[in-house]
Amino acid sequence: MLKIRPLLIFTVLLTVLTLCTSSVSEAALGDRLLARGSRGPEVTELQKRLNMLGYVVGPIDGIFGRQTESAVRLFQKEHGLAVDGIVGPQTVRELKRLTGQSVTAGGTTVGYKNSDINLLARLVSAEAKGEPYRGQIAVAAVVLNRVKSPQFPNTIPDVIYQPGAFSPVANGEIWKEPVSSAISAVHEALNGTDPSYGAVFFFNPAKTTNAYIWSRPQIVKIGNHIFCR
Repeated sequence: MLKIRPLLIFTVLLTVLTLCTSSVSEAALGDRLLARGSRGPEVTELQKRLNMLGYVVGPIDGIFGRQTESAVRLFQKEHGLAVDGIVGPQTVRELKRLTGQSVTAGGTTVGYKNSDINLLARLVSAEAKGEPYRGQIAVAAVVLNRVKSPQFPNTIPDVIYQPGAFSPVANGEIWKEPVSSAISAVHEALNGTDPSYGAVFFFNPAKTTNAYIWSRPQIVKIGNHIFCR
């Protein structure tokens, strides 16, 4: 009869336990399908991202319960996805596009870093916290329109920190924490809302005498800001 030493059994069990623990700790959103009843760090990440976008998920506890499922279904409905309450590749891609970086199958990075989104929210807050909510979305959209334009840098930080582009960078207002409406406005803009209708400039006519900005074709006025091409 084959005899197995207790020490060997202990070593094998410890190895298996270590591997299992490692795989769980390294799990990330998108590694597997998530649905009601799922648990783990991927669910926690899901809940945090949904919460960041304003969806009510209940406690952020890593447990995919009724409230998390309802939030997932609402998110899917509002973003043109199949409404099944299951977090698969398409839902994950859209979540990451709106709340942070994602990677395509070919390895191309898409979307925006959380730090970029926060930076944009701080700019919107500094530039437009006293403006109508629609005007705050429009300010965020201007930055995103610049990112897409070949005439400007192609990242949010590079657009915002471009010399002379935005006064809050020069006067230090950009380092203040953003108001909640600015955060919501940024997510609206990231979701495709653009009340500026493609503008890449905006200015307050009561505070600006710059001839160049006044020469730009004007599109719309929202609150105290004129948005232009």
